[in-house]
Amino acid sequence: MLINHDTRCALDCVVDLLNTAPESEGRERLDGLDSLRDFVARNRVSDVGRLAESDLPAVRAVRDRFTAVLTASGTRTAAALINAMVAEAGTTPRLTDHDDYDWHVHYFAPGASLAQYLAADGGMALAYLVVAGERDRLRRCAAPDCRRAFVDLSRNRSRRYCDSRTCGNRLHVAAYRARQREAAQ
Repeated sequence: MLINHDTRCALDCVVDLLNTAPESEGRERLDGLDSLRDFVARNRVSDVGRLAESDLPAVRAVRDRFTAVLTASGTRTAAALINAMVAEAGTTPRLTDHDDYDWHVHYFAPGASLAQYLAADGGMALAYLVVAGERDRLRRCAAPDCRRAFVDLSRNRSRRYCDSRTCGNRLHVAAYRARQREAAQ
């Protein structure tokens, strides 16, 4: 699946936002302005003005909307959720070439709040997955004790874990040890 750099960055940002939720990490990771600033810096969100306390609940609300798209029962439902979110964000596509990146499209209006930025750019990235028939690439980790989200960009859609070195390896080691115990009996 071919995804351009900007869409990939927006999808990574959506996944990071989803993984700040209590159901993903076991605790709220967007618990104040400092954690919101860290999120913005980590995802290199551009054109965001000064953050205020009011941004925190607005960004959490966008996160809840992304969660609804992730857990939607079908593509038609997901598309309706994405359409509503993008429309409410006041989407204004515009070409830009900031920060040493070549020309690309931003979907948020100049002066948009962080929540509007995330809803517009993230919503359009999710729309791209829907249009490409690839909505199922956005999923939760298959490890029973992990609820982290990820985007499976593997060629054959075979990725099951948010991180094969942690969740995947932990499950493979546990299965190996279980086989060893069973063989020893």
